[in-house]
Amino acid sequence: MDEYLVPTQFGEDEFIEKKSRFIGRVWPVDTEEAALEKIQEMKKQHYDATHNCWAYIIKDGAVRFSDDGEPGGTAGMPMLQVLQREGLYNIVCVVTRYFGGILLGAGGLVRAYTKGAKIAVDAAGKSMKRVWTVLYVPCPYTYYERVKLEVAAFGGIIRTTDFGAEVELEILFPEAQAQPFLERLTDMTAATVEGMETGQEYRAFPI
Repeated sequence: MDEYLVPTQFGEDEFIEKKSRFIGRVWPVDTEEAALEKIQEMKKQHYDATHNCWAYIIKDGAVRFSDDGEPGGTAGMPMLQVLQREGLYNIVCVVTRYFGGILLGAGGLVRAYTKGAKIAVDAAGKSMKRVWTVLYVPCPYTYYERVKLEVAAFGGIIRTTDFGAEVELEILFPEAQAQPFLERLTDMTAATVEGMETGQEYRAFPI
């Protein structure tokens, strides 16, 4: 199955540039229809805005953008390029502008819309969608901190931690890293700590 980056959640941020107000927003979406719905939603919500420029990328689907009345190439394309540079899919971005009376020029517009998209992406965060191997690892308290360090070193995510007679961890690893981690665990603890694979999941987790 494919491995790719998606936005973790809805993200929003804004800034003022020469009295113009720019509001950047991104959403995770799975279809082009969902992307278009978000764009229409923003156009209705900000009907009084000067521009609602947008861009979206659907995995194995459509890649589109719009300057929404700004000079050609100064808004939608720079926004799309941000999404592409960040390596994101299944994402829609809308940057709303309320004109402040001072012209920014083509270069100024490109910089402003690039910034609007970037701050929205940063606010949303990134998640990696891939096959994750789920491991169950019971571990004595004496090894808990060491195990946590090794999980991070192998790119794992501790999903749950239960503190009982010993610490019981549920950990997700990229598919290729699960076995090397288990081997490292056995070596590091002289087989005192051993984990077991309990399944696999294809889903997105924040990175």
